[in-house]
Amino acid sequence: MKNFLVLTFLLLSVSVFSQMTAEQYIAKYAGMAVKEMKRSGVPASITLSQGMLESGNGNSYLAKEGNNHFGIKCHTWTGDKIYADDDAKGECFRKYESVEDSYKDHSDFLKNNSRYHFLFELKITDYEGWAKGLKKAGYATSPTYAENLIKLIEKYELNKYDSGEVKQTESDKAERRRNRNNNQTADDFNINPYINEILTNNNVPYILVKDSLPLRELSAQLDLMNWQLAKYNDLDKDAGVVTGEPIYIKPKRNKADKQHETYILQSGETLRDVSQKFAVKLKKIYKYNNLEIGTEPAPGTVLNLRKKKS
Repeated sequence: MKNFLVLTFLLLSVSVFSQMTAEQYIAKYAGMAVKEMKRSGVPASITLSQGMLESGNGNSYLAKEGNNHFGIKCHTWTGDKIYADDDAKGECFRKYESVEDSYKDHSDFLKNNSRYHFLFELKITDYEGWAKGLKKAGYATSPTYAENLIKLIEKYELNKYDSGEVKQTESDKAERRRNRNNNQTADDFNINPYINEILTNNNVPYILVKDSLPLRELSAQLDLMNWQLAKYNDLDKDAGVVTGEPIYIKPKRNKADKQHETYILQSGETLRDVSQKFAVKLKKIYKYNNLEIGTEPAPGTVLNLRKKKS
């Protein structure tokens, strides 16, 4: 019996601590809301506040089991379905493969439904008008729906995202430092995975730059020291990065994978280009090929990307 009570307590503890807070929800999905605002014209503050309210900060049954963060019912839906009690028992709700699909469908639901068209005539910064308009158009049956959205927006300053930017606050940075100390994955390096998706090359995490900007600004977004990002990518600390450029957020490896032991240098390529292409440290490429630091071999040179076997 004692063991049973201990187990029950532990399970309850896990359940409690696995609940997402409002701050965590915002940090995780603010970028997605901004992305949808730019695509559809729905204010990010409205999307975020509705997601928080409708999904209980991502903790509701519909959110966890169906990735449905906005309580959108089936209507003419032909995709997967999930059932839950709402105004009536066992109502049909839309089920999505991902939260991003839920966010996109929410934008399209408002954009393509004629009863919400008047909202898009409002300024994108008029969150009060949008909140009251959603209630007027019948998005929810709660008489305090508009007031609840406005309270969330003002309490957490969600309207700052209507500018189209996602910036880390000091609390965001502290949270991410705690995550790294707790051995979180590479995804935790980026507050906004929907703007900069984490990819891997040679088991090294990297992002593709979405917008050209100074390396210092990108470092701040990733909560990394500027010298770290510069060192990982063999860049000057005052360099800029351009759209589509791969940027590693952890040190590159000492050697390429076994499928890429050698590489023929192409016209116009530098050794840094090769280092970035295969996620191999630049100094190791110089070493494996007996080259002086700073020299550039001619096109057609066969480069060793792993140490030669004796």
